[in-house]
Amino acid sequence: GNWLLFLTIILVIRVAHGCPEKCLCYPVSKTADCKNRGLIEIPTHLPPEIQILQLQNNRIWKISQNSFTGTPLLKILDLSNNSISSLAPGAFQKLKYLQVLNLTGNLIHFIENKTFSFLPHLKELDLSSNSIIRLPETLGNSTGNITLLSVKHNKLQRMDRVLLELLPNLKVVLFKDNPWQCNCNVFGLKLWLESFLYRGGISDGIICSAPGIRKGKDLLRVPYELFGACPLRTAHVHVASAHHHGFEHRGSLKHIHHGEHGEGSRSSCEPKPKPRPVSLRHAIATVVITGVVCGIVCLMMLAAAVYGCAYAAITAKYHREHLAPARQHGTPEEKEPFDSSL
Repeated sequence: GNWLLFLTIILVIRVAHGCPEKCLCYPVSKTADCKNRGLIEIPTHLPPEIQILQLQNNRIWKISQNSFTGTPLLKILDLSNNSISSLAPGAFQKLKYLQVLNLTGNLIHFIENKTFSFLPHLKELDLSSNSIIRLPETLGNSTGNITLLSVKHNKLQRMDRVLLELLPNLKVVLFKDNPWQCNCNVFGLKLWLESFLYRGGISDGIICSAPGIRKGKDLLRVPYELFGACPLRTAHVHVASAHHHGFEHRGSLKHIHHGEHGEGSRSSCEPKPKPRPVSLRHAIATVVITGVVCGIVCLMMLAAAVYGCAYAAITAKYHREHLAPARQHGTPEEKEPFDSSL
């Protein structure tokens, strides 16, 4: 009898708040718990006032533009561990109050341009543990408030620097476990990451998977000289000065935007050997020789100054001892006209 009464109360609550059959709705916390229910699509007839929707650990494979029309107040949406392989453009555009979007553990291969447009309050976007091989130049309009972005455990070989520059409030970015190609295409990302860390950002770093000579190395420790012969896309030269990520760089670095090449042109992005590398020994010898020459010139100038001073002193002494008395007393020849006049 007690169990029957309990089930009746639950049924009444669901009917009163429009909760789907396979979900549990909690009006106080404004939460709809639909996880682990074997769902293959976003449930309909959810209470419009809910702010937290838990859909993790289901078999949802598709999200359409109308999936969240009835829940405009959502702030947290968890779609982790489903079978989503694609996201329709504007699939989340009705969720203008959304703050956290978790898409971890799905089958997403591509993220289209402006997929997350019109989410002005979005702060955390988790795309980890998918099969993403390419990211767009922008995540969408009005996404500038994102503070956390995770793309770890995917199949990314490169990432456009422009995408990250359009996220000015980014505080944490996670890159781990991607097959990053540390060739010319990643040079812009290297510069951005150094600047990001210098400003106090948090990252797990980028570990190179190719080419072979850089496999397993941290991108931040790959010298700039190895990117010096990369093919140029434009002639825009930027000056970057920094002491980034705990080690010093040159006072100014010329940064030239590089072309975006496909897989077939990967070899053209590999750094070319320099015709004549700069020799540190020659540079040191040049500095030493220059210093010696400057020292000799300085000594010669000092000797000339001492000689001039000594000559002036001797001349002045001679004038005092010989010429001054003669002028005071006069010579015999000079005195005769004066005496005769007397």
